[in-house]
Amino acid sequence: MQQEILVNWSPQETRVAIVENGAVQEVHVERTLERGLVGNIYLGKVARVLPGMQSAFIDIGLERAAFLHVADLWQRPLEGETLPAHRNGAPPRPIEKQVFEGQTLMVQVIKDPIGTKGARLSTQISIAGRMLVFLPQDEHVGVSQKIPGAQRDALRARVQALAQAAAGGGKPGGYILRTNAEDAEDAELAEDIAYLRKAWARIREASVQQPPASLLHQDLSLLQRVLRDMAGEHTSSIRIDSTEQFHVLMAFGREYMPAAAARLQHYKGERPIFDLYSVDEEVTKALGRRVDLKSGGYLIIDQTEALTTIDVNTGGFVGARNFDDTVFKTNLEAAQAIARQLRLRNLGGIVIIDFIDMAQAEHQQAVLAEFRKQLARDRVKTQVGSFSPLGLVEMTRKRTRESLAQLLCEPCDQCQGAGRVRTARTVAYDILRELLREARQFNPREFRVVAAPAVVDMLLDEESTHLAGLSDFIGKPISLQAESSIGPDRYDIVLL
Repeated sequence: MQQEILVNWSPQETRVAIVENGAVQEVHVERTLERGLVGNIYLGKVARVLPGMQSAFIDIGLERAAFLHVADLWQRPLEGETLPAHRNGAPPRPIEKQVFEGQTLMVQVIKDPIGTKGARLSTQISIAGRMLVFLPQDEHVGVSQKIPGAQRDALRARVQALAQAAAGGGKPGGYILRTNAEDAEDAELAEDIAYLRKAWARIREASVQQPPASLLHQDLSLLQRVLRDMAGEHTSSIRIDSTEQFHVLMAFGREYMPAAAARLQHYKGERPIFDLYSVDEEVTKALGRRVDLKSGGYLIIDQTEALTTIDVNTGGFVGARNFDDTVFKTNLEAAQAIARQLRLRNLGGIVIIDFIDMAQAEHQQAVLAEFRKQLARDRVKTQVGSFSPLGLVEMTRKRTRESLAQLLCEPCDQCQGAGRVRTARTVAYDILRELLREARQFNPREFRVVAAPAVVDMLLDEESTHLAGLSDFIGKPISLQAESSIGPDRYDIVLL
């Protein structure tokens, strides 16, 4: 797998595209005025405790109060415990016995505000470094599951020894080794530990000096996270089109991520960098409902607040020897395309996939195996079930930020996000009923209807007989006024 990372920078927006074997796999966008909050640490103030929901609303200075559930509340160990109570299998203590209104808490955002929901918080603080994640309230050392088992114990012992030395007799804190720590030297690990402990010291110092609802620590920008989180062993190059940001990122990378910085290149081409792999065209396609497959089949993707549904259709694909083979090959191609679309659109939460019904159980298992294989490339955690009795596949994909559509689009002001508007005839009949209702309550000289041109044309042409009959029945003249600026299913009735 050949991976390239393209970075398009402007003062108002940073865009990153991850390209594998010439196909766009992921697109990340960060706007200067709308930067995400995940990883930020705040000094929050408890605004309200809800025992019935075992949660609390915390004021961290945002437009909406943030949400803290008892499961995300770090609990001080009871006497004799070395880990928080809920990590030992015991249920967490009730939230009303741990927090109270007006209390100040150090909290970290683990999910951005999405739609009408506020940010989700945790009091289990974690600070990400180049190779390690620091857990200042814990005492254990964890290792990424992607690191081979034979190396985990040795790595864990090395980090424990380095952490004890850095603590100088104090509490060393807990650590999680990231995947890129697999081949790290002790000097690199010690440097990361020192950086993380300094960051934590700055945060603690700010927490006693700043007022409630203050930002104590901000996670790295998207530009910096390219080197920390996105560049890997398969990355051949990281190209950025800004001279200034190239030098800034190079300096940052040389200090914290020299291996990734070595792949950094300044793109000087005349063509916009995203034109190299038609990234903007892929983004436009990713905002639509329909995804065409090479075989002639297609997907229909609908995103709602509760879940995302994906429907697989054969379309014009008739290339296989029989119908079962046609269905099987379409579903195999769809499994690959769906995994890519989940990454490209950043779809999270519950996803329901309606593959085309397959008569043979081995075909089902082959499609499921291919789907899981493709999802294994995803950097975001996923869980996939088997085919249900109705032929559906249920899965979840961890959601930490808005999807691409939620980030780049807003609900249509004509249909209010419904995706449909009423027909001109339906609106015309609504107007006729409303005229009759108004005539029974008021006695104006004339009724004037202001509506979209298509509705006015309907009333003047196909529904003209009904309109004239209503005018005779109520004994008042009815005039029509076409207004192109009014929505297709909206209207006003003016009493003159």
